[in-house]
Amino acid sequence: MGLLGGLFDKFKQGLRRTQELVLAPMGRLLGLRRLDEGELGELEDLLLQADLGLKAVDQLMVRLRTEMKAGDIDPKALLKEELLRLLRQRPPRPFLADGTQVVLLVGVNGVGKTTTLGKLAAHLKARGEGVLVVAGDTFRAAAIDQLELWGQRAGVPVIRNQMGGDPAAIAFDGATSAKAKGTPWVLIDTAGRLHTKDHLMKELDKIRRSLQKVIPEAPHRVLLVLDATTGQNGLAQAEAFVQAAGVTDLVLTKLDGSAKGGVVVPILDRLGLPIAFVGVGEGLDDLIPFDPEAFVDGLLDA
Repeated sequence: MGLLGGLFDKFKQGLRRTQELVLAPMGRLLGLRRLDEGELGELEDLLLQADLGLKAVDQLMVRLRTEMKAGDIDPKALLKEELLRLLRQRPPRPFLADGTQVVLLVGVNGVGKTTTLGKLAAHLKARGEGVLVVAGDTFRAAAIDQLELWGQRAGVPVIRNQMGGDPAAIAFDGATSAKAKGTPWVLIDTAGRLHTKDHLMKELDKIRRSLQKVIPEAPHRVLLVLDATTGQNGLAQAEAFVQAAGVTDLVLTKLDGSAKGGVVVPILDRLGLPIAFVGVGEGLDDLIPFDPEAFVDGLLDA
């Protein structure tokens, strides 16, 4: 099985709830060559239930009506084409190492940030690349212990401090160690508490300054972790992180637990950032690179 086929299977598995609860009832409509206004309205409601977002659904419905005036249509092929067009506006960037790469993970508590970091470490390790994990969320003892367990599962070293320690100091230690050993990847967990935007900015700026004493270009990536089960409800909070944290890429977790898999589309549109990875399960290998083609095929069960 090729890489794209494997991703398709992963996305299909992760999007099962969206398929069963929203897209399966759409199957009859997607098989028609002509749709009357009642059927168009039914299709529009189902697309909105999948959380594709009002903007994307409006664009799709306009195109459907326009194409229908010219003759028979293939709604499924048109939907696939339109979704790919939307997703390709923010194509994912290759996650490649060039020297020691420092990656910060940010996001509110409860989105699966620490778990995502562990899975990302496992993903990179499986590619044969060296990884160092830094337990930078020193506000929660559980986060430090949890990350150490993930490090053991992934087979990667973890640098940790005691609860209440200085996150900037532990980040500095991690970058120093990785640079000295030539480790390609340094993954740093951060506190998920968003007291105020100013607090977040000050804490992350301090971490940045510490990192840049060791590696001037650090951090090379700032990944914002979002919980797919919250749908579009979490976007306002996500925007605060984007503005405050210098976010470069998004990670969407718990896609398998949501019936709103289409939320990928409005997230990309509203935040204007590419999705690097998505979480589609609880397993160590269930964090996968985001691929628009595999995602759309998995969503529509193509």
